[in-house]
Amino acid sequence: MITVAGLVPCLGGALAIGGLAVAATRRRELMVRWCVWMLGVPLVTAAFWLGPPGIAALAAVVGVVAVAEFGGLLRLGPVDRTVLGAAVTALVLTAWLAPGEVLRVAAVGALAIAGAPLLAGDAEHGLRRLGAGLFGLVWLGALAGLVPAGPLGLVLFVAVSIADIVAYAAGRRLGGPRLSPLSPAKRWSGTLAGAAAGLCALAVLSSLTWQTAVAVAVGGPLGDLLESMVKRGARVKDAGRWLAGSGGLLDRIDSLLVALAVLLVLS
Repeated sequence: MITVAGLVPCLGGALAIGGLAVAATRRRELMVRWCVWMLGVPLVTAAFWLGPPGIAALAAVVGVVAVAEFGGLLRLGPVDRTVLGAAVTALVLTAWLAPGEVLRVAAVGALAIAGAPLLAGDAEHGLRRLGAGLFGLVWLGALAGLVPAGPLGLVLFVAVSIADIVAYAAGRRLGGPRLSPLSPAKRWSGTLAGAAAGLCALAVLSSLTWQTAVAVAVGGPLGDLLESMVKRGARVKDAGRWLAGSGGLLDRIDSLLVALAVLLVLS
């Protein structure tokens, strides 16, 4: 069974190899991204090292930031963002403290999200606010799955990240048919190469099962396309601008969110 301690040498080696590869390209954008990874990976690994309390704290913080970015994309007001952020945080904490009550808390969160436009009497934008809020609860609420997943959640993050990088590089080099009109830059060739790389990462980390394979190979690309759909609807390129070389946090966890949801359903 994989442990966080067992993952540390693998993560360190991956960062070192990635650093050499990025240095060889001499591309400033990739160097900036690698520096962000150098800062972020140790923090994420430390949170998982602490077990459920650390994972829950990490997922809650990520959830709040993701809700802020999501709210900006869908033009949600402060009240809607606050209610959605509280609902996602409550899901994460419930997954840690009372996992048997997750569905009940999700239902309460959905009612709270519906109550915001209803109590405000918003006939003009109420339906849009309700739909956006419920979609955000389902999409971002998948972060609660990190708590029961434990170290496997970190493995999944590593695998989908490797798959994303390989898909981007291979798609540009190999070309071929586009994956979807939602993301014209993505190619089937890159997606298949990325899926293969993600499965290899799972195998190396002793975590390759049919459930994790489907989560990485299918859930990861679907998560990427899902965020592309949201961003195209909002007519923006990135979910945020604060994360150097990466846009926003949602741009980094989009594949992980759906991969987590797929893993939870299959498990």
